[in-house]
Amino acid sequence: MLETVTPMKTVESRDNASEPARKADAENRGRKASKEVRQLQLIEATIDSLAKRGYAETTMADVADGAGLSRGIVNFHFESKEKLLVATLQYMYDEYSAHWRAALQKAGDDPARQLQALVWADFDRSICNKRKLAAWCAFWGEAKSRPTYQALSSSRDAYYQQVFVDLCATLKQSGGYAYEPQVMALALSAMLEGLWLRLMMGTEDTTRETALQAANAFLAAAFPKHYG
Repeated sequence: MLETVTPMKTVESRDNASEPARKADAENRGRKASKEVRQLQLIEATIDSLAKRGYAETTMADVADGAGLSRGIVNFHFESKEKLLVATLQYMYDEYSAHWRAALQKAGDDPARQLQALVWADFDRSICNKRKLAAWCAFWGEAKSRPTYQALSSSRDAYYQQVFVDLCATLKQSGGYAYEPQVMALALSAMLEGLWLRLMMGTEDTTRETALQAANAFLAAAFPKHYG
């Protein structure tokens, strides 16, 4: 007697046939996730090394040891120290950009609150801490002689600066101030960068709290009709 294949058995056969494909997809996703995780581990270890040793003294071996990975894995993912450092700088700019954009969006439509939110965001602990400030300082020290760093920085900084210019222009119109928006935006950016530099240098009278107080005092002096 011939055995009759039931519909249920046909479905089971199709399921069994597709099982290797599902496993292959899962393995591919796992490898992709593992690659992203490994790269992030190495980037974070690079930030640690920059903060601890500086730019020139950071090596691929230091990064591998800091991440708890083999040196071959560092070479596999980034091939050279320069590529690793470029990826690290890109990561730090992406993180900083996402941070200030989120603060700007959270502030709503009021331009005075938006400008204040951008200033306050610069002193948030997740962004403004000794480890990351030291890494930024290491990159800034090398930017002048490295076109790749300059190109990466200039495009991001130009857009960020234009946001300040636009906000200063709006506040000038609503407050009847006499300043030029571009000049005021430049002064505001220089003030924030100067406070970051003092924090990087570990000046005794400068902490995140006193730096934020100084920034608030600048806002009150520059925009008295908007900030008490």
